[in-house]
Amino acid sequence: MNLSYIHWNVSPELISLGPFQVRWYGLLFAAGFLIGFYIMRYIYRREKRPEKDLDTLLGYLLIGTIVGARLGHCFFYEPVYYLSNPLEIIKVWEGGLASHGGTIGVFLALYLYTRRRPNQPFIWLCDRLTIPTALTASLIRLGNLFNSEIYGKITSVPWAFVFERVDPHPRHPTQLYEAVVYLALFGGLYSWYRRTSPGQWRVGKPLGIFLLWVFGWRFLIEWVKEPQEAFNLGVPLNMGQLLSIPFLVAGAYLVWRRASTFEVNSSNR
Repeated sequence: MNLSYIHWNVSPELISLGPFQVRWYGLLFAAGFLIGFYIMRYIYRREKRPEKDLDTLLGYLLIGTIVGARLGHCFFYEPVYYLSNPLEIIKVWEGGLASHGGTIGVFLALYLYTRRRPNQPFIWLCDRLTIPTALTASLIRLGNLFNSEIYGKITSVPWAFVFERVDPHPRHPTQLYEAVVYLALFGGLYSWYRRTSPGQWRVGKPLGIFLLWVFGWRFLIEWVKEPQEAFNLGVPLNMGQLLSIPFLVAGAYLVWRRASTFEVNSSNR
């Protein structure tokens, strides 16, 4: 055994007092939304949008993320089981959230939120939410690390992790790969926003960059990730890669489309 490998046996529970538990995953998930709230408050103040709407926006995002991610896991990765046991779908506390489903859920939630708020158009809001979303995605992947889940295939690279709660084999720490690239995206988007006036953001381009970066890296990292689906798709690509393709196409369109397409007045109050 190569002693240079990182042996990972951290408990997923940060605090456990009888039936009361605080898990790393839940703490990091909540931290992402809390920090994201303050980032959006800064954005709303800078662009003179109503801060009172942020509590409502947070509610929409929480529901969209959790419901979308849960349904995505159930129907993208284990449809036979959950269709046969529909009551199991509501057991979110037992684990099982899919980022692709969460992304779809967020878009639907934002569409519903913006329908009655003409001063916060859908694409305008999506562009700005890319900043806290990238940070939250990074923290969620760290939560997966503490849970010893969504790990990579067996490897001999010197930075491999031995997830002792899983098996004795060194594996790619794919949770860290994703956490790092999402954190880099957060840094880039936040710095870009701070250095430019809001009106200089071409409508849809930040969202397009976000989709290309997140799902482009997701597509690549899937090659070294242990397959999550329990069924054979009969194609060279796994489910995570197939689900990433539509987001990559949408991202490419948003980045390279003509600037006049669906432009909105970002100064609308």
